[in-house]
Amino acid sequence: MKKLIYILIVLAIIFTGCEKIGVYKEGNTEKKALEFKPKEVQCVECTMQLETKEHSAQAVLPNGRTYFFDDIGCMAFWLKKQKNKEDIKLWVYTDDTKRYIDARKACYRLGDITPMNYGFGAYEKKVKNCVDFSTFLQMMYRGENMTNPAIRKKYLREDNPS
Repeated sequence: MKKLIYILIVLAIIFTGCEKIGVYKEGNTEKKALEFKPKEVQCVECTMQLETKEHSAQAVLPNGRTYFFDDIGCMAFWLKKQKNKEDIKLWVYTDDTKRYIDARKACYRLGDITPMNYGFGAYEKKVKNCVDFSTFLQMMYRGENMTNPAIRKKYLREDNPS
């Protein structure tokens, strides 16, 4: 009997103590990037909680549902699985201007330290070695990101020549 009471108490603590964290928010009819507090939302692709806007992305479906991503690379993999990709409004938080911009208009550079280690930073202004949105997606889908040991080694060797 004591064991049952203990289990019930633990379950009550677990279920009442958990904050509700969502992977999406409803009602974004303006299709704008939404504000969020640290740990209020989690990445729909990898389920990590978003601590900051840095390296994050958002996707807004035509019905106003907004999904969040802790890493731009997570957005790329999520997008690959979607139908009607053109109807999805995509936002990325830029490293240079520190604001959300249209992901399709950003340029992407490999070499950043990002939450899931894909290593792509988004930029509003052109920077050296940046690629456009479609090239970024192709690179992600081919595994040409910092999670690939060969790419990481090549990048580190180019970044720090001896």
